[in-house]
Amino acid sequence: MTVSRPAAVVILAAGAGTRMNSQLPKVLHPICGMSMLGHVLAAARELDPAELIVVVGHGRHQVASYLAGQAPDAQVVVQHRQGGTGHAIRVVTETAGLGQGTVLVTYGDTPLLRGSTLAALAREHAAREAAATALTTVLADPTGYGRILRDDRGAFIKIVEEADANAEQRAVTEINSGVYAFESSLLADAVKRLPTDNAKGEEYLPDVVAILRAEGHRVAMVTTPDSDEVCGVNDRVQLAHASRLLNARILEEWMRAGVTVIDPPTTFIDTSVVLGQDVEIGPGTQLAGSTVVETGAHVGPGCLLRDTVVGKGATLSHVVGMSARIGPGVTVAPFTYLPPGTELPGEGPGLKRSDAGAPASAPAGKRAQP
Repeated sequence: MTVSRPAAVVILAAGAGTRMNSQLPKVLHPICGMSMLGHVLAAARELDPAELIVVVGHGRHQVASYLAGQAPDAQVVVQHRQGGTGHAIRVVTETAGLGQGTVLVTYGDTPLLRGSTLAALAREHAAREAAATALTTVLADPTGYGRILRDDRGAFIKIVEEADANAEQRAVTEINSGVYAFESSLLADAVKRLPTDNAKGEEYLPDVVAILRAEGHRVAMVTTPDSDEVCGVNDRVQLAHASRLLNARILEEWMRAGVTVIDPPTTFIDTSVVLGQDVEIGPGTQLAGSTVVETGAHVGPGCLLRDTVVGKGATLSHVVGMSARIGPGVTVAPFTYLPPGTELPGEGPGLKRSDAGAPASAPAGKRAQP
């Protein structure tokens, strides 16, 4: 396999996610218009892996149903017993198998991880000719994460889980993200020999790294400076934090592409939204679903549009639109509700630019009264 096309990307998505306090599996909670798992799948696909494998467990029927509709190319592997990350990979090797080459392991609750970061991990893994390569970062508060232990020269020693770490080890701020690149044949052999003599009695994937190093294989590390990328989402507070970070990333990309965003802190745009050049987005605006805003349109302040098309040069202020179509050059009157199926024709032969719209209490298509 080439570096650009690993043998497999394995996404671990079997956890219970009890801290979400939800009947919806954790990995299916939405962030910026897409489930967390959907974001991870999109990042994985950037590497064009020969196999895309998702390990499911808790809520497996819901997750499998989601994958059947949204990612039919993904192979689903069921981890019936939650025996740890190493156990999950052992189940993969025993039930699905892995091709020859590089295998990347990531998680369904890390929606901020970029495909470019996974690709950099794969490149470094190949360049170092390593058996295993771990993605690490530095956190001011490393609570909850396994720590990276190095020797005096900075070389890797081992990864120690927080539950098994002593006070000195817990003071280490370089953490293991849990994202790895492995050589598939060595991984498949090592997961058969994972110990369970730890605080939880589980099979830990970091112990694969320790096994390979002890046997003389090369272990490498890649440290990402953007620690937000690798932080998992375990509760709704962290979900909201991740949403803000991802939304800021989306807004920055659109602004650099020629869109004016008047007030980024109050503007929310889903990943699936498409914006034209010289679009202006006013404060307090949310664009969701398959919304398209064409060149030169002004949307906001105070707009909520879902699955709505806004034509070139149109102007909207304090408008709610649901699956509506607004033609080129149309000005929609403030405080208008456009229900599903609404079509406001735009400028064309024999037509002039006009105001259009209807408040929630009036029939659609009638001009709103000031």
